[in-house]
Amino acid sequence: MSGVKSNSDQRILIDARPLQGPSARRGIGRYVRGLLEGFFTAGHRGQMGLLIDAAMPVPPVPPGDFVMFAVSRRYRGRLAGYEDSVRLASDLARIGPSLYHATTLSLPAPSPIPLVVTVHDLIPWAVGGWGNLGERLRYSPGRRRLRGAERILAVSQATASDVVRLAGVDPDRVDVIPEAVGEGFAPRPGAQERVRARFGLGSPYLLYVGALDRRKDPAALLRALAVGRQAVPDLDLVLAGDPGPQAPRDLGAARRLGYVDDSELTDLYCAATALLFPSRYEGFGLPVLEAMACGCPVVCYANSSLSELVGDAGVLVPDGDGELLGRRALEVAQDGDLARRLSQAGLERSREYSWTRAARGTLEAYRRVLQGSRP
Repeated sequence: MSGVKSNSDQRILIDARPLQGPSARRGIGRYVRGLLEGFFTAGHRGQMGLLIDAAMPVPPVPPGDFVMFAVSRRYRGRLAGYEDSVRLASDLARIGPSLYHATTLSLPAPSPIPLVVTVHDLIPWAVGGWGNLGERLRYSPGRRRLRGAERILAVSQATASDVVRLAGVDPDRVDVIPEAVGEGFAPRPGAQERVRARFGLGSPYLLYVGALDRRKDPAALLRALAVGRQAVPDLDLVLAGDPGPQAPRDLGAARRLGYVDDSELTDLYCAATALLFPSRYEGFGLPVLEAMACGCPVVCYANSSLSELVGDAGVLVPDGDGELLGRRALEVAQDGDLARRLSQAGLERSREYSWTRAARGTLEAYRRVLQGSRP
């Protein structure tokens, strides 16, 4: 990898800023990292440019011929998208690529070059409500400019439908390219022993992974636990990941582990009775795929992208029914044959998703744009 440069004749420039700061631990950071890894495993050996934030340390990147291009920004938070939309155009003119791949809704206005945009979700508009007003304000410039992009890469069919319905994008310009998980998410012998030693989890437990904002329906987790404990009194509920600012202060008997690294998270999946995922809306649902890849049975709501991701490889319950979520999880805890069937089905389902496949689809989108003409 070359050092930071200010100009080049790169044909493709990818927004790699999600690899820096808190986003590196979140789904968006996993997406960018996985895609860059996928380019290499897919056999791509051409040079690519990566856009990074000059105010943050240069991020580690997977193998490949990548050149970094640093940009400076004054604002963070809700004003960041507005500043970025103004300054990105001049940055792109200075760097001079033939194509820019935006991995978030921070889009240039106007763009001097063709755009490929990954849309992870349009949840602020799909869910609505006052609680999402700030996010709608923050990302509204990007949503409006989606119609000007040459190709949209949606991470699920549900998100693709939202792009057409909520952003007015021509469906012929939308490609569905699902996310994937790293090879480290897989069944691991000895996980129960390591989880007991590291976290003191000796009893059977239900696992939840991710933020605990209102959309995730954290109250349903407690209802599900109460149902489960009626038959299995020592059943635990374990919460892993950054809870986020919307997390309830009181989550009863649930055990909050906070952020865990990927190795610890894999062990938690492998040792769990089931993953409970009562999210009311997802653009993709990465924890669900991670759980299936580890052989952890999944019990979740049937909505948005979750239905297409899980299919018949997990247990889908009607949206919003926390008590039924608990009863279905209890069935998994008490029926070893059911648990084994779900574990095997999840493993098989997860193999349909790979970063190599995602990278090939993305490279094909690049090819189509570079060989076509700007509308």
